[in-house]
Amino acid sequence: MNGFQKVSHSVIAAAIFLSLAGCAGMSAQDKSTAIGAGIGAVGGAVLTGGSTLGTVGGAAVGGVVGHEISKPGK
Repeated sequence: MNGFQKVSHSVIAAAIFLSLAGCAGMSAQDKSTAIGAGIGAVGGAVLTGGSTLGTVGGAAVGGVVGHEISKPGK
């Protein structure tokens, strides 16, 4: 592995840790929305062969489903 790859892996790892720290103050509904959007994005990308429209559409649908499933009082 060359120097550039080592640096890029370190930057990616730092970004992941910082993004996870940002989730600490989220409500349960916010977490469910984010998880739904992530799963929807992956599903949309897989179903459409990686198209941008499929990924964004999947994220939108997944976010809405995650938000609605976790509504308080259900």
